Amino acid sequence: MIPWEHVDTATIPGGREPLKLMRRGGEFSIRLGAVELMGSRAGGSEAALAREACQRLGHVARAKVLIGGLGMGFTLRAALEALGPEAEVVVAELVPAVVAWARGPLSEVFAGLMDDPRVAIIEGDVGAIIRAGTAAYDAILLDVDNGPAGQTSGANDGLYSARGLAAAHRALRPGGVLAVWSEAPDAAFAGRMKRAGFALEEKRARANAGRGARHIIWLGIR
Repeated sequence: MIPWEHVDTATIPGGREPLKLMRRGGEFSIRLGAVELMGSRAGGSEAALAREACQRLGHVARAKVLIGGLGMGFTLRAALEALGPEAEVVVAELVPAVVAWARGPLSEVFAGLMDDPRVAIIEGDVGAIIRAGTAAYDAILLDVDNGPAGQTSGANDGLYSARGLAAAHRALRPGGVLAVWSEAPDAAFAGRMKRAGFALEEKRARANAGRGARHIIWLGIR
């Protein structure tokens, strides 16, 4: 078996451990310590996050979507496939190196996504962007961690708090969608979404093409 090669290391603002980009042949993995946060072979549920949200925007001709977390581009790709030519997709990525990886060693995985004219990349905290907007977005897609019980950065906790969810509610236009990806169920978080004023749906999606672990997608309709 081909061994894993350490390609690069990135510091996470406010994080406890650095991120590592690993490669094995044509396969890539982004890890936090020994934990794989994402891999290039399993992005089914991340893509489902975008599809489930964007399906609910079929009536919006010029949808504006905010994605928290660039990852390996699965959510971004699915959003662009689901949205029309006049849509605008803003991607907020906290770790500048992840953006650099997308244009460098992961360029084959991204396959031109970063150059789509509908895409704007912001290196910064998605929480700050959400708090700065009022009725600014038709959908907000959050895949910045392994779910509400975050691992990568303590700053992410604010996204999932009552205050963070209230900010997301304000940042959405009427009928807008807040979609949140999680590795596992979290009844307390689902309750907070309801109390923030969202009509809540909970979906399950496989990690990869109908196989692998089942992940959770919460859809909150404003």
